[in-house]
Amino acid sequence: MRNSGGVKPQDILILLKLSIWKDRPDWKGIELARDLGLSAFEVSVGLDRCRKSGLLDVTKRHLMRSALEEFLIHGVKYAFPAEPGSLCRGIPTAHSAPPLAGKIVSDEPYVWPDDEGRVRGQSIEPLYPSAPEAAKKDPKLHELLALVDAMRVGRAREKKLAAQEIEKRIKEAA
Repeated sequence: MRNSGGVKPQDILILLKLSIWKDRPDWKGIELARDLGLSAFEVSVGLDRCRKSGLLDVTKRHLMRSALEEFLIHGVKYAFPAEPGSLCRGIPTAHSAPPLAGKIVSDEPYVWPDDEGRVRGQSIEPLYPSAPEAAKKDPKLHELLALVDAMRVGRAREKKLAAQEIEKRIKEAA
């Protein structure tokens, strides 16, 4: 049986960054690679997979926003599940990071493990290993990744609020 080449975690990272770059129609793959901590090859094949999956148009330059929104809200938790792990220092994510941090009160912070992190909480495996470093450079990307993590590990209330924020941000970026 032939590999279908479905979406991989780094592809979601690419798509989230592209959703932020709404006003940059002249972006280059090498810029994506640099900003996301990926190789140019990873970006190139990731864009191909996203096109085949219907998350990018045929030119691989424009997001299929409603498809991306649907996948982030309904599919990412099944395709890339995560479970809280051991306590560690790290970078806040899910309900512990903006934009949900101001809406959800919890004694159980979730973090991406990071030696320089200032928050102690339960570890959440990042969607992709380079995601925390990319998030440090781009607060908007950090927020989107945190919302995706809320979909991956959150309870019903967190998922509902995250879905509302994802809808708003993906439509806003159109």
